[in-house]
Amino acid sequence: MTQWTRRGFMLAGSATTLAACSNAIGLNKTRAQIDADVDRARAELFRTVPGARQLAERSAGMLIIPEVTKAGLMFGGAYGEGALMIGPAKVDYFSFTAASFGLQVGVQRYSHALFFLTQEMLADFRYSDGWQLGVDAQYTTPEDAGALGVTTTTINQPVIALVFGQKGLIIGATLEGAKYSRLIR
Repeated sequence: MTQWTRRGFMLAGSATTLAACSNAIGLNKTRAQIDADVDRARAELFRTVPGARQLAERSAGMLIIPEVTKAGLMFGGAYGEGALMIGPAKVDYFSFTAASFGLQVGVQRYSHALFFLTQEMLADFRYSDGWQLGVDAQYTTPEDAGALGVTTTTINQPVIALVFGQKGLIIGATLEGAKYSRLIR
């Protein structure tokens, strides 16, 4: 019988969580499937988040990840696929991956949008080899989506992240180590 080290236990737990998360969301969607999901999520975003349409009109580009699945039990993982839009055109496809550690339990699905308010940030996102954004989002109940909105304090940021359409329940989770990577489809 072998001894489990704390590091080995953490790695095994993380791998198990991420594997379970990826199996539940259906990887390798086609461009047409991603496009349809992005169109649906964009319509929901504009319908449910005050100021989102105006923010999109001001943005140099907008990334929509229509369905992120997040699961956690001490170790957490999240994954989703979406498209970068410049105006009405979908120009690139990206995946969103996040890992977290901490006091957390539950499963949740949500939609995620990034608004790039400057051409420089959009170019940095499009042409980097994997892009990271520090996100700290606390989820308590699905009804909290109604509290999201665009205010004058957030409008001055070069990149604005909005989470909407939450389903499920995850308690005490923080997103850390979020990474966006280009998908080749």
